[in-house]
Amino acid sequence: MTTAEKKIKTSKPATSKTAKIRAVKVSDKKDKTESKVVLRIRVRAYESKILDSSIKQIMDTATRYDAQIIGPVPLPTEIKKYTVNRSSFIYKNTREQFEVRVHKRLIDIINPNAKTIEALTNLSLPSGVDIDVKML
Repeated sequence: MTTAEKKIKTSKPATSKTAKIRAVKVSDKKDKTESKVVLRIRVRAYESKILDSSIKQIMDTATRYDAQIIGPVPLPTEIKKYTVNRSSFIYKNTREQFEVRVHKRLIDIINPNAKTIEALTNLSLPSGVDIDVKML
Protein backbone atom coordinates (compact mmCIF):
# COMPACT_ATOMS: atom_id res chain seq x y z
CA MET A 1 0.00 0.00 0.00
CA THR A 2 1.11 3.49 -0.71
CA THR A 3 1.30 6.20 1.91
CA ALA A 4 -1.71 8.00 0.42
CA GLU A 5 -3.87 4.86 0.80
CA LYS A 6 -2.69 4.45 4.40
CA LYS A 7 -3.68 8.04 5.20
CA ILE A 8 -7.15 7.51 3.72
CA LYS A 9 -7.72 4.30 5.71
CA THR A 10 -6.36 5.68 8.96
CA SER A 11 -8.07 9.08 8.83
CA LYS A 12 -11.23 9.29 10.90
CA PRO A 13 -14.42 10.74 9.49
CA ALA A 14 -15.37 14.20 10.70
CA THR A 15 -17.51 13.41 13.74
CA SER A 16 -16.55 16.37 15.85
CA LYS A 17 -19.18 18.54 17.46
CA THR A 18 -18.20 21.57 15.37
CA ALA A 19 -18.83 19.72 12.11
CA LYS A 20 -22.32 18.76 13.28
CA ILE A 21 -23.06 22.29 14.46
CA ARG A 22 -21.91 23.77 11.17
CA ALA A 23 -24.16 21.41 9.23
CA VAL A 24 -27.14 22.40 11.36
CA LYS A 25 -26.44 26.12 10.99
CA VAL A 26 -26.20 25.88 7.20
CA SER A 27 -29.50 24.04 6.95
CA ASP A 28 -31.18 26.57 9.28
CA LYS A 29 -29.99 29.45 7.11
CA LYS A 30 -31.39 27.82 3.98
CA ASP A 31 -34.79 27.33 5.61
CA LYS A 32 -34.95 30.94 6.78
CA THR A 33 -33.98 32.43 3.41
CA GLU A 34 -36.35 30.24 1.43
CA SER A 35 -39.39 31.22 3.49
CA LYS A 36 -38.72 34.97 3.18
CA VAL A 37 -40.74 36.74 0.49
CA VAL A 38 -39.88 40.38 -0.21
CA LEU A 39 -42.02 42.85 -2.12
CA ARG A 40 -39.64 45.55 -3.45
CA ILE A 41 -41.27 48.82 -4.43
CA ARG A 42 -39.35 51.52 -6.35
CA VAL A 43 -41.11 54.87 -6.51
CA ARG A 44 -40.03 57.66 -8.86
CA ALA A 45 -41.31 61.22 -9.26
CA TYR A 46 -40.22 64.61 -10.54
CA GLU A 47 -41.19 66.44 -7.34
CA SER A 48 -39.86 65.29 -4.00
CA LYS A 49 -42.86 66.53 -1.96
CA ILE A 50 -45.32 64.49 -4.00
CA LEU A 51 -42.97 61.52 -3.79
CA ASP A 52 -42.74 61.75 0.02
CA SER A 53 -46.52 62.00 0.41
CA SER A 54 -47.08 58.94 -1.80
CA ILE A 55 -44.40 57.00 0.14
CA LYS A 56 -46.18 57.88 3.38
CA GLN A 57 -49.46 56.66 1.91
CA ILE A 58 -47.87 53.33 0.86
CA MET A 59 -46.30 52.84 4.28
CA ASP A 60 -49.56 53.62 6.09
CA THR A 61 -51.48 51.01 4.08
CA ALA A 62 -48.75 48.42 4.66
CA THR A 63 -48.65 49.02 8.42
CA ARG A 64 -52.45 48.87 8.58
CA TYR A 65 -52.22 45.19 7.56
CA ASP A 66 -49.30 44.40 9.93
CA ALA A 67 -46.57 44.14 7.29
CA GLN A 68 -42.90 44.53 8.17
CA ILE A 69 -41.40 47.48 6.27
CA ILE A 70 -37.79 48.38 5.51
CA GLY A 71 -37.30 51.90 4.22
CA PRO A 72 -37.91 54.26 2.60
CA VAL A 73 -34.36 54.28 1.30
CA PRO A 74 -33.50 57.38 -0.75
CA LEU A 75 -31.75 56.47 -3.98
CA PRO A 76 -29.53 58.90 -5.92
CA THR A 77 -31.39 61.61 -7.78
CA GLU A 78 -31.14 61.15 -11.53
CA ILE A 79 -30.31 64.46 -13.25
CA LYS A 80 -30.69 64.86 -17.01
CA LYS A 81 -29.25 68.08 -18.46
CA TYR A 82 -30.15 69.53 -21.84
CA THR A 83 -28.28 72.37 -23.57
CA VAL A 84 -30.12 74.30 -26.29
CA ASN A 85 -29.11 77.18 -28.57
CA ARG A 86 -30.98 80.40 -27.78
CA SER A 87 -30.70 81.58 -31.34
CA SER A 88 -29.71 79.76 -34.47
CA PHE A 89 -28.08 82.56 -36.45
CA ILE A 90 -26.59 85.72 -34.94
CA TYR A 91 -26.33 84.80 -31.26
CA LYS A 92 -25.31 81.25 -31.98
CA ASN A 93 -22.86 80.99 -29.05
CA THR A 94 -25.45 81.81 -26.38
CA ARG A 95 -27.05 78.74 -24.93
CA GLU A 96 -29.65 77.80 -22.34
CA GLN A 97 -29.40 74.84 -20.02
CA PHE A 98 -32.36 72.89 -18.68
CA GLU A 99 -32.42 69.95 -16.31
CA VAL A 100 -34.90 67.31 -15.24
CA ARG A 101 -34.51 65.77 -11.78
CA VAL A 102 -36.00 62.36 -11.01
CA HIS A 103 -36.21 61.58 -7.28
CA LYS A 104 -36.29 57.89 -6.28
CA ARG A 105 -37.15 55.91 -3.15
CA LEU A 106 -37.05 52.21 -2.32
CA ILE A 107 -39.32 50.30 0.09
CA ASP A 108 -39.11 46.61 1.01
CA ILE A 109 -42.13 44.84 2.47
CA ILE A 110 -41.17 41.51 4.04
CA ASN A 111 -43.61 38.58 3.97
CA PRO A 112 -46.70 40.48 2.78
CA ASN A 113 -50.04 38.72 3.11
CA ALA A 114 -52.80 38.76 0.49
CA LYS A 115 -54.68 41.64 2.10
CA THR A 116 -51.56 43.83 2.03
CA ILE A 117 -50.96 43.18 -1.66
CA GLU A 118 -54.61 43.81 -2.51
CA ALA A 119 -54.63 47.09 -0.57
CA LEU A 120 -51.46 48.25 -2.34
CA THR A 121 -52.89 47.47 -5.80
CA ASN A 122 -56.08 49.43 -5.02
CA LEU A 123 -54.10 52.44 -3.80
CA SER A 124 -54.63 55.67 -5.77
CA LEU A 125 -51.52 57.83 -5.99
CA PRO A 126 -51.10 61.32 -7.52
CA SER A 127 -50.18 61.72 -11.16
CA GLY A 128 -46.48 61.96 -11.91
CA VAL A 129 -45.57 59.13 -9.53
CA ASP A 130 -44.19 55.97 -11.15
CA ILE A 131 -44.18 52.68 -9.24
CA ASP A 132 -42.24 49.49 -9.99
CA VAL A 133 -43.10 46.42 -7.91
CA LYS A 134 -40.97 43.26 -7.85
CA MET A 135 -41.42 40.07 -5.90
CA LEU A 136 -38.07 38.74 -4.63
